[in-house]
Amino acid sequence: YKPVGEKLSIANDHRTFNGYVRSTGEVGIRNEIWIVPTVGCVNGIAERLAEQLRSETGCKDIDAIHSWHHNYGCSQLSDDHENTRKILRDIVLHPNAGGVLVLGLGCENNQPDQFMETLGDYDKSRIKLLVTQKVDGDEIEAGMSILRELYGLASKDRREECSLSKLRVGLKCGGSDGFSGITANPLVGEFSDYLVAQGGTSILTEVPEMFGAENILFSRCENEAVFNKAVQMVNNFKKYFVSHGQVVYENPSPGNKAGGITTLEDKALGCTQKSGQSPVKGVLSYGEKVTHSGLNLLSAPGNDLVAATALAASGAQLVLFSTGRGTPFACPVPTMKIASNPSLAEKKANWIDFNAGSVAEGEPLDDAGERLLDFVLEVASGKRTKTEERGFREISIFKDGVVL
Repeated sequence: YKPVGEKLSIANDHRTFNGYVRSTGEVGIRNEIWIVPTVGCVNGIAERLAEQLRSETGCKDIDAIHSWHHNYGCSQLSDDHENTRKILRDIVLHPNAGGVLVLGLGCENNQPDQFMETLGDYDKSRIKLLVTQKVDGDEIEAGMSILRELYGLASKDRREECSLSKLRVGLKCGGSDGFSGITANPLVGEFSDYLVAQGGTSILTEVPEMFGAENILFSRCENEAVFNKAVQMVNNFKKYFVSHGQVVYENPSPGNKAGGITTLEDKALGCTQKSGQSPVKGVLSYGEKVTHSGLNLLSAPGNDLVAATALAASGAQLVLFSTGRGTPFACPVPTMKIASNPSLAEKKANWIDFNAGSVAEGEPLDDAGERLLDFVLEVASGKRTKTEERGFREISIFKDGVVL
């Protein structure tokens, strides 16, 4: 380990956004009602409840109503089971939710009462539990009664001016192309450095896509303890590959190859670009919430849905998603799609939020960075992303273990 270089010279501009200050002191950029199943068996009930609450309220005075269906919470063992509990716990406690109904079955491995204990000292007026097997009669009406109460509280919440230091942004890339390393990824890196300089937090994940460029991140760890955690994070993921008989340094996906990425090292260099040049302040395990402001590394796979969900669970209020191929998905928090080339931005205007391809056409990177900063602040203050407009939101949990 060698100490990190000098701190970047970026001024604190004292920029602000308008967010929802929660009782914990955290700030949300959305004020939504969330239904979180403890087990996949109640997904249907959760969806029905969300549909009925939307119908009754029209989402007036709140930003959205979502149920986060998944297939887990039972028949899992050991760390696999704990991963599910951690992700669900972090989602329940996320500041983008103004009210949460935790919806249980009753006989699942992820026992509802025990799950609620993992939340710690939570706001009991904003987070409620319903165990459907304990309900006499119609669990839909029982759930609606709770949701109406949560909606009544959340609908009174109002945005207020907040320091940019309260913003936590996840950094993610999808299918890349030959422009990704010239436009979108370095642009996101510039934004990350600026956010960190304002006292904010950026979170980089996709560990398998760091393979081949991990030394760039290691060299920027602020101390030896962080360095050791970063090395362990990468090595553990390599051991995970080997334990399943898979090649560690595999070539990128078909979409990446078609876009002009020829090796995993090409992809890895693009991944690390998104972190800018700031020192690495913290390293998070899967399902762990961020505690250090500044640049953090998060252990999660490269899969878009799994990685973006992990970023949201770690505490990111939004995700910057650079892409040279385009994708319509979004995780539980606003997922901003940044196109690496102008053709994609034009062709899939219904998916893309920001065109970084203008850099390839001659726009200075600093000018594009100012546009991106302004746009992020608009989204943090309530402007809806393309996926929010279309209602595309979901969660995906990392599965690694036996199914009973």
